[in-house]
Amino acid sequence: MKNRSYETETASRPKTVKELDVDDQPREKAEKHGCAALSTADLWALILRTGLPGKPITDLCRDLMRENDGRLHNLERRDRREILQIKGIGKTKAIQIEAVLEIVRRYCNEELSERPVISCSRDIDKLMRHRIANLGHEEIWVILLNRKNAVTGIRRITSGSATASVFDVKAVMKNAILENAEGIVLCHNHPSGNLRPSPQDDDITRICREACETLQLRMLDHLILGPQGYYSYLDKSRL
Repeated sequence: MKNRSYETETASRPKTVKELDVDDQPREKAEKHGCAALSTADLWALILRTGLPGKPITDLCRDLMRENDGRLHNLERRDRREILQIKGIGKTKAIQIEAVLEIVRRYCNEELSERPVISCSRDIDKLMRHRIANLGHEEIWVILLNRKNAVTGIRRITSGSATASVFDVKAVMKNAILENAEGIVLCHNHPSGNLRPSPQDDDITRICREACETLQLRMLDHLILGPQGYYSYLDKSRL
């Protein structure tokens, strides 16, 4: 009876990575060939470790990536509620996934110097892409600059829905004054991926430009970012 009870308990609990067949053990693959040889699903399996009864963690992680078309960019766009809807992903695993993606974002931002200098729209894109380009909701940020166009601060002004965000020009100007900025760059994202400015985007640009002129600040640009690129008002001669 004891043996049968033990067998039942073993069959019902999730398998760990160590209990998988050798060919399905990401750790064994990594030790032999290095992590670069692993698929993205296998890398997630190394981190998340345990699967479901009858479903090893490698299968669960393959499902995780399949649900996101095999793209980390798609997974990054999911909020915690959406991640929890994936079968086998509980709160702990969802937080682990969020933590890994946050480490990736911080790593990408570390490639920049402490005070990068803005000389063109590509510099702005490089600075902000990993912050907002792939978000599933809209956010408006302001980059604060000194006289030499070196970045002295980056501030989020508003966070909105998937289609809109309420713009507060007073918050932009307040941040610029408190930082003693000489110039600013406005940035926001379009979660839809459509980079064409809306009439509201044009209004935001005009209102911010006029406020800058009043306070003798330089407005260098307004960038709209999306997963596949960006739109620059300055590059299009609209600023």
